[in-house]
Amino acid sequence: CHFEVLVSFIFILVGFSDYPDFQILLFLIFLTIYVITVLGNLGMIAIIIMDTKLHTPMYFFLKHLSFVDFCYSTVVAPKLLENLLAEDRSISIKGCISQFSIGVICVVTEAVMLAVMAYDRFVAICYPLLYTVSMSPKLCILLVSITYSWGIISSIIFTYSLLVLSFCETKIINNFVCEYSVILSASCSDKHFSEMIRFIFANLNALFTLIIILTSYFLIFVTIFKMNSSSGRYKAFSTCASHLTAVSIFYGTILFLYCIPSSQNSWLLVKVGSVLYLVVIPMLNPLIYSLRNNVVKEAIRKLMYLKIISP
Repeated sequence: CHFEVLVSFIFILVGFSDYPDFQILLFLIFLTIYVITVLGNLGMIAIIIMDTKLHTPMYFFLKHLSFVDFCYSTVVAPKLLENLLAEDRSISIKGCISQFSIGVICVVTEAVMLAVMAYDRFVAICYPLLYTVSMSPKLCILLVSITYSWGIISSIIFTYSLLVLSFCETKIINNFVCEYSVILSASCSDKHFSEMIRFIFANLNALFTLIIILTSYFLIFVTIFKMNSSSGRYKAFSTCASHLTAVSIFYGTILFLYCIPSSQNSWLLVKVGSVLYLVVIPMLNPLIYSLRNNVVKEAIRKLMYLKIISP
């Protein structure tokens, strides 16, 4: 009965309607970003599948990271683009919570995937002779399965904590996406349980993945600094550069959003941070890995060459 009442409510996504003169410009910018995101991530997946040189654990994880980024962007961007042109910016609470729950799967999966990739780099640099044995195909599949599973479990927990809330009337959401805090703020019931769930699981996910990443890179740097050869140190650093850049951007944006004070004047910063977090990062990851990784660049050049000479 509660769910039947719940689906009858709607939210109004304000988005960027405060800037009517820039709606068309913003639409073109976000459309360009979305097209680059789709082409970049699907292109990365295709390159990894077609080039046998990229059939290694590192690129196996990268393939799934690209898939998650593609899904994440596709969950958010179409509704953002629609709201920039449409006068009716309403979304049902069912649609809003659905967008949020799929988004949680993608965000948590990406965070854990980055941690798994850090562990992969740790094994590759600290134990190179055992790398093939340690990162076996079965282990890689298991790690990816755990990553997706934890993303789904986290989404179920967060979504349940929202479904138990009551919503009394149409609510205006001062954002372009159905994010947890704005859905929570629209509730007219006791939010203690939901706030507790958010605090525990959001911090648990962030702390768990950061511990794995920071520990892995601490051991990686210790191993690199012990190397006698400067060329060896450079090669080891270069294998981590793309992943370290992606991690820095991902967690840097999260910390930026956490540091924004909760006040009415901070909504613009929240929107800017959300754009970076939800729209820009999925576009940047394939660019980072394709521009900073010589193996990927070589694969791209080879595929382009084959396409040019093919009848």
